[in-house]
Amino acid sequence: MLLERVVDPADDDVRVDVLLARWLDESRGRVQQRLDAGLVRVDGAVCSKSRRVQVGERVTVEAEPDKTQVPAPAPVPVRYEDEDLAVVAKPAGLVVHRGAGTRGSPTLVESLQAMGMTLAPGDDADRPGVVHRLDRGTSGLLVVAKSEQARVSLVATFRRHDVDRRYWAIVDGVPQPSRATVEAPIARSGRKRTKFTVSPRGRPAVTHYDVEEPFGRASLLRVRLETGRTHQVRVHMAAVGHPVSGDAAYGASSTVARDLGLQRPALHATRLAFAHPMTGKRVTVDEPPPPDLVEAHRRLRGAPPGDK
Repeated sequence: MLLERVVDPADDDVRVDVLLARWLDESRGRVQQRLDAGLVRVDGAVCSKSRRVQVGERVTVEAEPDKTQVPAPAPVPVRYEDEDLAVVAKPAGLVVHRGAGTRGSPTLVESLQAMGMTLAPGDDADRPGVVHRLDRGTSGLLVVAKSEQARVSLVATFRRHDVDRRYWAIVDGVPQPSRATVEAPIARSGRKRTKFTVSPRGRPAVTHYDVEEPFGRASLLRVRLETGRTHQVRVHMAAVGHPVSGDAAYGASSTVARDLGLQRPALHATRLAFAHPMTGKRVTVDEPPPPDLVEAHRRLRGAPPGDK
């Protein structure tokens, strides 16, 4: 099962292909292929693309037969763990949970389950334990819930923005001023649904940054999130003219990426701190950048590639 969801009042009388394009983050053409293949059902019945859904109806989308053998999940480093939650270090290239466009590769959730970790079931079978996310290309710290009580509490904590989230980033150029706050709402791009953009119709978003090491062509930044929108650091830094280095999707320089040896955005979640949902005690975890970003930083400082 790719998706199972009940239509809420906001989506009453909407065409099923329009609704699924939004739910699955896919083009209508791709959704219509699923409909033509009989993979979409409304209250158990196969439906046409022009079918309009009603409040309370259950829409299901079956996954297409997957002929690709998914590699076994690799273990993920655990930096803190107790009976209610775990803080893990997600490597770059690993998607957090199963969803549209993730077939053929393991997910963080699957890796943790393969390690024997029990995750809170939650409301979505594809997202057990998930209370927040990191982009596929971003490395660093992420907390998952092991108990349902902890999951509910952590979701509320993130919604209130009561989490200290800090990032290590290399961006193109040298931002001015060297210490600033970017406060600009973020919405999904109307041109490309996999991207986001600063827009007055978006949700409030606040990013604080400090330039730690300016080098002309690029700079090392320390970033703190006040909110946690999808692609927030990437969108805000691109909006002020200094995209995260290696982030081609948001206009980063291919020359800088090549010179620094970057194969992904130079963005790493380096600190996660929050009140424990059960005890109230402060949980603070720090994670240094991984080898690829350490190497990018060395090259930025002028060291030859691979030089120690």
